[in-house]
Amino acid sequence: MGKINLLSQETIDKIAAGEVVERPASVAKELIENSIDAGATAISVEIKGGGIEYLRITDNGSGIDKDQIQIAFLRHSTSKIESAEDLANVRSLGFRGEALSSISAVSKVELITKTKDSLLGACYIIEGAKEISLTDIGSPDGTTFIIRQLFYNTPARKKFLKSESTEGSYVFDVVEHLALSHPEISFKFLINGKEKLMTSGNGILSDTIYQLFGRQIATNVLDVDYADEDMTISGFIGQSVIARGNRAFEHFFVNNRYIKSNNLSKACEEGYYGFLMGHQYPFFVLNINFLNSSVDVNVHPTKQEVRFENETYILETLTKIINNRLRKREDVLEAHVEEPKEPVKPIIYESFFEPKEKDEVVPPPIKMPEPFEPTRLQEIKEKVTAQIRMDTPYEKKYTENNRGGEKYEQISFLKEEAVKEHKIIGQVFDTYWIIEYDKKMYIIDQHAAHEKVLFEKTMKKLKDNDMTSQLISPPVIISLSSQDILVFENYREAFEKIGFQIESFGGNELAINGVPGNMLNLDPKDLFMEILMDCNNYKASDSFDLIVERVASISCKAAVKGNNRLSLPEIKTLVNDLLQLENPYHCPHGRPTMISFSEYELAKKFKRIV
Repeated sequence: MGKINLLSQETIDKIAAGEVVERPASVAKELIENSIDAGATAISVEIKGGGIEYLRITDNGSGIDKDQIQIAFLRHSTSKIESAEDLANVRSLGFRGEALSSISAVSKVELITKTKDSLLGACYIIEGAKEISLTDIGSPDGTTFIIRQLFYNTPARKKFLKSESTEGSYVFDVVEHLALSHPEISFKFLINGKEKLMTSGNGILSDTIYQLFGRQIATNVLDVDYADEDMTISGFIGQSVIARGNRAFEHFFVNNRYIKSNNLSKACEEGYYGFLMGHQYPFFVLNINFLNSSVDVNVHPTKQEVRFENETYILETLTKIINNRLRKREDVLEAHVEEPKEPVKPIIYESFFEPKEKDEVVPPPIKMPEPFEPTRLQEIKEKVTAQIRMDTPYEKKYTENNRGGEKYEQISFLKEEAVKEHKIIGQVFDTYWIIEYDKKMYIIDQHAAHEKVLFEKTMKKLKDNDMTSQLISPPVIISLSSQDILVFENYREAFEKIGFQIESFGGNELAINGVPGNMLNLDPKDLFMEILMDCNNYKASDSFDLIVERVASISCKAAVKGNNRLSLPEIKTLVNDLLQLENPYHCPHGRPTMISFSEYELAKKFKRIV
């Protein structure tokens, strides 16, 4: 063993910084969270060079007393907790006391701060953990942090950063997450002097969603509001029309703290089962607030991972809440007729994060931002909120009547009163049925619709223990691999629950003696093997009820296929069967059962409306 050396404080600080400061986004997160903990109602964030060269955070919070500034930059100094017992009930976003020490160890920091009761503010400069100066200065109430040349003294760390545009996008994500978790705070975000984000801070989460994601997202979300003796779950979940191909639109908060959790994500995605197609992921912004110490946030230095005391109960509750909420909403996919586009010259857009041209005039150094005046802040909130209310119809319960402009209540397409007004136009391609109702043309996929009807009827029979089996003679013998036999034995109970009667036939062979009563017209072997192969996708954590539901979804192969001509009475029966379902808008695999075209869209296509 080599000689044991006692590390210098400077080396210790740089090593410790690696636990907290990974990139500019890490710095932004820690400083913005401090602003929130300081009671700020308005926070401005500005970056240059992706936040590597320049990052400024300005707030109108409580500020820091001059005699507390130097202490704040020492390791493990914090105003959030006093003892280990306080960790069980941490409610502030920051509490470890490592952020300022870590940031100042690997960058050049300038702090300007003033408390409400002080006549003057203070300016503190510290570079690479070495104090440069502490002086009095005139400044508005609140705190401004300016971080320059991140990792200037640790070039090995700087090498691992990505491009300026990528690092800037990570900072954008941080601001976005904090704006969603704190809609009562006005956030402003600038990149190279250009404003890229502004929220009103009016406390209305749906307005913040509109400001961050736009009209298409904001008008297709459903509110969630759940409470029991242990926790509350609130926020918004997206309808299937705004699903995405990745999990970028999944936002989880625990006690208003953004977290990452594969288990929570999967629980929410299970709640969408039957509403989304495979490889699609939902939009949601959900905050789980615990009323006791059922969650440990002291798991990881970045505080983005948590540990739950009763995780199984939380996951099951989350799945049920989402599934029940989706079943209570009409979700007909609205199709839009695209206008033919004339060829246009390609336009090259400048990236938000791209550096300026070399010969461009460099702007003068940024001045201190204007103080946050309460009257000005209120004007911004009212202006943004008014624009949202005017621009975005969150509730579509009423619609305008073209004859005179009076309003009337819009009745769901599959409500009993609406069905009486349906005008069935006919069938096209022996697959799709066209129905006119309420100035819209609805197109129903007969296979997807019938499949959903069969699935719901099967699930009801399962719930009522009313499933029947149809004996087949002679039995169908199936030869399987040893692995397939093990899979079958794991899920034998689910097969039997839906109506299969299966017994061992020696070795690796099974004998199918009976099939589900509504599956008699299908090939028993093909049906069994398809269900068995799907079992390989199940997880050990899946509940028995969920497995049975998935098995039942595959067993709906008896549904009428496309390219089969149905009679008018048959389609009327199918529509009436859909009317009885909780979620008639998606087949068991998440595909839409129907879409709609508005009269307005068709008129535009035929140039009746310019």
